[in-house]
Amino acid sequence: MEWKNIYRGFLMGASDLIPGVSGGTIALILGIYDRFIEAINGFFSKEWKKHLAFLIPLGAGAAIAIISLSRVITWLIKYHPGPLQFLFLGLIAGVLPYLFHKGDVRNSFKTNHFLLLFVGAVLIGSIVFLGTNETVIESRSLTVYLFLFFSGILASAAMILPGISGSMIMVVIGAYNTIIYALKEFQFDIIIVTGLGIVIGIVVMSKVIHYFLENYYTATFACIIGFVIGSLVIVFPGWPGETSQIIVSVATFAIGLFAAYVLGKVEYKA
Repeated sequence: MEWKNIYRGFLMGASDLIPGVSGGTIALILGIYDRFIEAINGFFSKEWKKHLAFLIPLGAGAAIAIISLSRVITWLIKYHPGPLQFLFLGLIAGVLPYLFHKGDVRNSFKTNHFLLLFVGAVLIGSIVFLGTNETVIESRSLTVYLFLFFSGILASAAMILPGISGSMIMVVIGAYNTIIYALKEFQFDIIIVTGLGIVIGIVVMSKVIHYFLENYYTATFACIIGFVIGSLVIVFPGWPGETSQIIVSVATFAIGLFAAYVLGKVEYKA
């Protein structure tokens, strides 16, 4: 077992609780994104034991974060949303130099790749203009369970794409508060139904991403970089009105940048 993945999974799970932040982006910061996609795809191969040894600690860490931090994240989003978002803004901005290096932008990108990057950034950034539904669904019916199941599929497909926030997708379609409330109150029916959708979405989307990385590597990285740039628009909360809050927000942004730099140095090799 790769027990180091517990803390990696914890960071990915924590990020997926915050609208606008992608677990896939955190996987990039940690330098395990390619391995993560490979492990999910290889789970059904002859080397499934090796991939399972990678995925179990990662999943355990994510589960620990989601269960233990749902109340904390909800509190931070409610009372300190600005500094929290600036922290993740720094993390996301900090991964961009690595992405430019990994995608070999200087040598490999052509006009069509920059166009893909631009389209990806606009596509993701435009999510911020979509309306949201902030109510908690209290009824229990087949329609509600199907809605939550497909919400899990859609959100998890977004979770593993860098720059696309699964939780933001849930906010847009009106499932986020219901699922966060279920996590806080241990409503296992909602957790299980949504969890099944999440597992299916991750498996399906990982195969799609693996195919495009294998066959259209540069174009795929152009899209990924665009997604990450677009996510900066979603996460940016606007400048606070008070000087003290501006100072705190700048400080948390700097902490995020520094954390991305340190994690990059520790985790991935140039």
